[in-house]
Amino acid sequence: MPLPEAVEDATAAARETVPQIDEFGAYVAAHGAPEIVEVLLPDTHGVLRGKWIPGGAGGKIWGDGVAIPLSIFGLDIWGREVEETGVHMETGDRDGICRPVAGTLKPVPWSPRPAAQVVLSMYEPDGRGFERPWDLDPRHKLERQVKRLAALGLTPCVAFELEFYLMKPAPGPNGVPEPVFPASVGGPARQNMYSMSDLDAYAPLLHDVREAARIQGLPADTVISEAAPGQYEVNLYHRRDPMAAADDAILLRRLIDGVARKHGVRASFMAKPFLDFAGSGMHVHVSLTDDEGHNAFGAGEAGERLLRQCAAGLLDTMADTAVLYVPSYNGFRRLVPGSYAPTSISWGYDNRAVAVRVPNGPPKARRLEHRIAGADAHPHLVLAAILAGMLEGIERTLEPPPPLTGNAYEQEAPHLSYDMGEAIRAFGRSDFVARAFGPEYQRIYAIMKEAELIAFERRINPLEYETYL
Repeated sequence: MPLPEAVEDATAAARETVPQIDEFGAYVAAHGAPEIVEVLLPDTHGVLRGKWIPGGAGGKIWGDGVAIPLSIFGLDIWGREVEETGVHMETGDRDGICRPVAGTLKPVPWSPRPAAQVVLSMYEPDGRGFERPWDLDPRHKLERQVKRLAALGLTPCVAFELEFYLMKPAPGPNGVPEPVFPASVGGPARQNMYSMSDLDAYAPLLHDVREAARIQGLPADTVISEAAPGQYEVNLYHRRDPMAAADDAILLRRLIDGVARKHGVRASFMAKPFLDFAGSGMHVHVSLTDDEGHNAFGAGEAGERLLRQCAAGLLDTMADTAVLYVPSYNGFRRLVPGSYAPTSISWGYDNRAVAVRVPNGPPKARRLEHRIAGADAHPHLVLAAILAGMLEGIERTLEPPPPLTGNAYEQEAPHLSYDMGEAIRAFGRSDFVARAFGPEYQRIYAIMKEAELIAFERRINPLEYETYL
C-alpha cells in the first residue's frame, strides 16, 4: 500500500491531466480489454445506477458521454419516480449527458468476467452544443463547497470511516437477517469489540477486500472488528482531494458488497439493522490545508480559532442538515443514547459521545471528526453539508459553546431530532440550506424524503397485528 500522500498526489494529477490523455486506451494497455465497462452514476440516495457497455465501445464513453435521463435524480430509494418533484414526464423526461470522472476507471476484481468500472457525473445539454452541471447531481453540490473554500485559500483534507455488517445470505426463520456470528450462545449478548478472532474468522474475505482496494487504488487503511456480532469497519486514508475522498467511500461500499457476495455472505450498510446492537456509521475526518499544504488547524492560536469557528458552524447548521446525514427512516433508530452514535448537537475534545469530536494528535494531524452520518448516507451530500457548515462558521466568525467532557448523553445540550419528519421540515424551511444547496435542490430533496417517510408510515407494523388483531 503506498503512502497516503502518494495516493493523493497521483489521483489529483490524473484528474488534472485526463483531457490530454486517452484514459481508456491507457487502461487497456495496462489491464487488457474488458468485456464490459460498468458506468456508475450515484443517485440522490447514493444508490449506484448506470449501464453495462461492451468493452469494444468503451472508448466512446470519453468522447460521446453516456445518455441517461436527467430524472434519475428524481427516483426514490426504491428506484421509483417521485412525480411531485416535477422532473419526470412533465419535462419530457429528457436525457442528460454523463461524463466519466477522471481517475475512477478501475478493474472490477470480484467480477466473474473481465470488467472495468468508471464513475459518471451528470451534465445538462443546453441545446446549443454546450453542457452545464446538472443541478440535482450531488457531486456538483460538493464541488460548489470545495470551490468556495478554494476562494479562501483552503483545501479540505478528508478521510471516511465506514462500518458495516456481514450477514448470512438468507434471513432467519422469523424473516429477520442474521449476522454471521450468533448474537448469543446462551450467555450475555455477544459484542466482542476489537476481536482478533472475528477478524481471523473472515480473514479470506477481509484480505480480498484489501487486495481489491489495492487493485482499484482505493486507499484502505485499518480493518477493525467493531462493537457488534459480525460488524466491521474499514477506514480510508485521508485525501487532499475531497472529491476523490467521497468517490472512495461510494466505491468502497460497492467493493465490500461485491467481495462479500463472492464469499457467499451479504454486506449491509443499513444504519440500524438490529435494535439491540450498535448501528453502522460513516465518520468523516476533515482538516483544512492552506496554499502551501500545511494544516491550517495546526497553526497555533490562529489555527485553534479557525477550528473553533468550523466546529461552531457545524453545530449551528446541524439540525437543518440532519436529514442529509441521516437520510433513511431506519437511520433515526441509530440515534440512541449510549450507543456511540451522537444524540446531541455538541462538540468536544477526544470525546466519542459528541457529534463533532476533535481527536488527539500532533498539530499536523489536527482535525474535526463528524460522527452523525449513517453508513447508508450519500458521501458527497454528507461532505457537502459538512464543508458548507464549516464555511458558515468561518464567514460568520461563529464561536461554539463550551466543549463537553465526560458522558455527553447525560449532559444538557440541544438534541438531534429522533423524528424523520421533523428533520425533513427543518431542511425544507432552512435559509442556510437554500443558500448552500440552492432552493430548487432543497425543494426536491425534501419532497423525495417526505414521500419516503409516507411510504413507511403507511405500512402496518407486525407488532400491531400481534397486539391488536
